[in-house]
Amino acid sequence: MSTLAASDLTSSELTTTSYAILGLLAVKPWTTYELAQQMGRAMSHFWPRARSKLYEEPKKLVAHGLARASAEQVGRRPRTLYTITPKGRRALAAWATTESAPPVLESEALLKVFFAEFGSKQDLLATIQGLRPWLRQRAALGVHINNAYLRGQGPFPERLPWLVLAGKFLDDFDIMVENWTEWAAGVVEQWPDDVRSAEPDWATLEGMARRDEEALRRLS
Repeated sequence: MSTLAASDLTSSELTTTSYAILGLLAVKPWTTYELAQQMGRAMSHFWPRARSKLYEEPKKLVAHGLARASAEQVGRRPRTLYTITPKGRRALAAWATTESAPPVLESEALLKVFFAEFGSKQDLLATIQGLRPWLRQRAALGVHINNAYLRGQGPFPERLPWLVLAGKFLDDFDIMVENWTEWAAGVVEQWPDDVRSAEPDWATLEGMARRDEEALRRLS
């Protein structure tokens, strides 16, 4: 079988989400509903996408010859099952060799912190503390998923070695956010009611500068 570059197999219409769907199809055939469910369960923490977009991707993969669609009847309900093609597997393997885009952080809460002077101290504290229910939800989901695998009941256990790699990243990220909420709330609680009169935490800024310099040396 010849090795082809990703550009030989696809067009500019294919996105990282296209390859995410293709990766799921490489695990097993799915319907569009099942693909959306699995994306929400397995990848929403680091690749969140609107469900409407997910329903478009399988048809795009079929149009490029990377997947095929077959009609099935489940009871009285028709459904379409999508299966990866050999060309799709080659495209997925080629994509794995390409350079990844850098990570992107998107947080409305952090945006509100960035513009804290336009709200009150209580607004700012509420924004910071408002992240904790989200953290609890993620922790509860992690407990459910991780313990299922520990009991030998998680789906696709043959994929567990690399699932743990991705999961550890997400777990460390959650711990970082939790630690930040505790630190940030403690800092803001010491501020005056008018946050525009607050003094910057110079010690923290100096520590950030030192850590960045150390990181730059390590990564050079």
